[in-house]
Order: sequence, then structure tokens, then C-alpha cells
Amino acid sequence: MPTIFHNLRGYRIFFFSLDRGEPMHVHVAKDRGYAKYWMRPLELARSRNFRSHELNEITRLIEDNRAEIERRWNEHFGREN
Repeated sequence: MPTIFHNLRGYRIFFFSLDRGEPMHVHVAKDRGYAKYWMRPLELARSRNFRSHELNEITRLIEDNRAEIERRWNEHFGREN
């Protein structure tokens, strides 16, 4: 499970190696909260135990770090998606 950020404002942002067949996306976890975001376009796929203000913060963090997230995805999977 490649982790892109271990502690970005308390959130862990990562993806799973088995996600190869899906469009580019990231998973986000903090405490008991979990979310999945599609990257292109940036869109919440699903979430659990995050409040709306936390989801807004996560969206901003992903937007602010989009280049690094996409670079790490492409580096890991060896392609663009």
C-alpha cells in the first residue's frame, strides 16, 4: 500500500497496488474516517466518518498536492491513467 503522505494535517493519503485497473484515485484516512477521491476530475467517490468540513479540507489538500499525487501514481504504476 504505497503511502503518498503519512501525516498531511493528520491525514494519510495513499493508494493500493491492486488499484491498477481503476482510474487514478487516492484513499484518505484519519482516525476512524475514510474517503476515496477520483483524481480526474477531482471528485469524492465515497466516505465514511468524515464531516463535511473535513471533506472540504481533504479536497483542498488533494488539490494543493495534485502534482505529487499524480507523479507518485504514475511512478508506481509506470503509466498515466
